[in-house]
Amino acid sequence: MATVTNEIVVASSFSAATVFKVFKDFEIIAPKVNPAVFKSVETVEGNKGVGTVKLLTFGEAVPFTSGKYRVDAFDESSFSYSYTFFEGDNLMGILHSITQHVKVISSGDGSIFKQTIVYNCKGDEKPSEEILKAEKELYEQTFKGIEAYASAHPELY
Repeated sequence: MATVTNEIVVASSFSAATVFKVFKDFEIIAPKVNPAVFKSVETVEGNKGVGTVKLLTFGEAVPFTSGKYRVDAFDESSFSYSYTFFEGDNLMGILHSITQHVKVISSGDGSIFKQTIVYNCKGDEKPSEEILKAEKELYEQTFKGIEAYASAHPELY
């Protein structure tokens, strides 16, 4: 089984605690700031903690319709969480799963948002470089949109 890794790294002027707090509201904010990519995120099972299953419905800018994922780890004290897509057409018929690890690190007056995406392939076929590049750009774009949302709503964050 082959794996492919994609990494997103974005600097923020917000503290690590603030960035993590904003990303805890991803399912609410992402469809507002980037509806072409994230149509909706619904909790299917659980209470937002480890083991919670969510259904992400993609917008028209994405070549997939949906993906179901499970929260694998959530550590507010270290500003990190992980989740795994295990079902949906976003697995492209060639992947067992897609695991995402997020870590927000303090840096100077702000922070660094790091997201490592691991594509767990069924065989030797892997996502194309074009798909990896497009996904990276969409995540970076969404991060900036979420950051702008937090700036516009300082009373929340």
